[in-house]
Amino acid sequence: MIKQQKIHVRVGDNVKIISGFHKNEIGEVIRINKNTGKIIVKGVNFKFKHIKSRTENEVGEIKQFEAPIHHSNVKLSN
Repeated sequence: MIKQQKIHVRVGDNVKIISGFHKNEIGEVIRINKNTGKIIVKGVNFKFKHIKSRTENEVGEIKQFEAPIHHSNVKLSN
């Protein structure tokens, strides 16, 4: 059985990143994963995924998405 972590933020809260590469950035919580204790913050921690074309007619692309951040690295913002 997976133990769910107690998380101090909720979806829709504005949070400030307190550690890591994106320190002092502010964003809104979009999604929470209680099993891993990670949250996704809108506009923070972007990652890129390169997608190869599967057929000759299809074009490859680069997708940009927000990667999760551990909930201990954020605090509630006013």
